[in-house]
Amino acid sequence: MMAGGKEKSVKALKEVWRRAENSLCADCGKPDPDWASSTLGVFICLSCSGIHRNIPSISKVKSLKMDHWDDAQVQFLAQHGNAVTKATYEAHIPIYYYQPTYNDCQVLREQWIRAKYERKEFTEPGKQLPYSDGVKEGILWKRGRDNGQFLPRKFLLSEREGSLKYFTKQDAKEPKVIIKIDVINATFQPVKIGNPNGLQITYLKDNKTRNIFVYHENGKEVVDWFNAIRSVQFHYLKVAFPIASNNELKSRLTRNFLKEGYMEKTGPKQKEAFKKRWFTLDHRRLMYFKDPLDAFAKGEVFVGSRENGYNVQKGLPSGTQGNFSWHYGLTIVTPDREYLFTCETETDQLDWIAAFTSIINQPMIPQEYAIEAYFKVKS
Repeated sequence: MMAGGKEKSVKALKEVWRRAENSLCADCGKPDPDWASSTLGVFICLSCSGIHRNIPSISKVKSLKMDHWDDAQVQFLAQHGNAVTKATYEAHIPIYYYQPTYNDCQVLREQWIRAKYERKEFTEPGKQLPYSDGVKEGILWKRGRDNGQFLPRKFLLSEREGSLKYFTKQDAKEPKVIIKIDVINATFQPVKIGNPNGLQITYLKDNKTRNIFVYHENGKEVVDWFNAIRSVQFHYLKVAFPIASNNELKSRLTRNFLKEGYMEKTGPKQKEAFKKRWFTLDHRRLMYFKDPLDAFAKGEVFVGSRENGYNVQKGLPSGTQGNFSWHYGLTIVTPDREYLFTCETETDQLDWIAAFTSIINQPMIPQEYAIEAYFKVKS
């Protein structure tokens, strides 16, 4: 009788598990989750289950494959599941709030999970959130441009002024830098910065990209800064483009880089030796740096659309004379010249080609024609 009851329970568990709503992790969207929270009723992946395990007062997790689930727990999962639980804990997420995926770093995913279940930030409308005030002031540790040391700096974000400022001293009256909110991008870079809470802030200065690398020891604080920047950007865009939909505006907030990594490049004559550089593809801007943590790019290439004469080709033109140590080449064709690069492995080469192709296949928007014109004048 007991064996039959156990089989029945296992069968019931599998039925709930197979529901379409439970086919993706409730927190990061990874396919085929095989863990679940017996107290929240959500199906989650192994990685997110580790974060849940660190909040035992809120969530008790078990493996759907290896652990025993009793009838009451199975019934609880059946009554809840991802759709019902999301309807409660994700009912009022601000449009600008960044919802991480399984490709995002640990601090973003952990703070998203804690914001939902522990702090219950999205359960009721109009809740005052630490990143929704339109102003944020505090200390972030910033990497020195020349010496590479991280030092505490005061930062001030203001929706009213449409800017992010930082000050070299806490009591300084004048900021060292004022950054307009519409030229900022922010993306988490724990590996590159060497800190689990590392955040890269990039902005345009005289149409050139400038990098600032910061972190905060407190994961919640750095993620609050990130979402506060997105909040201020969203409200700025709402005023600037009043007829645009919320989803259109959301797509113009901070973005992750399409690809980063080392390639070799040669100069415009295509006879110079290839030099190893760190490349960052930020939508249509391909930037290259001597070092990944450089403040300024050594150069930038605009990557337009296929219909405007841009293309990416596998390999280098025959007869390329420059010396190169890596043998997996690719060529970016623009209306004005060809840019030659080499990659260390075929996988790198194919990944870069896929990233460039995804951009080249997108039609250009009006603002991008202005950026293209600037690049042409500069060159």
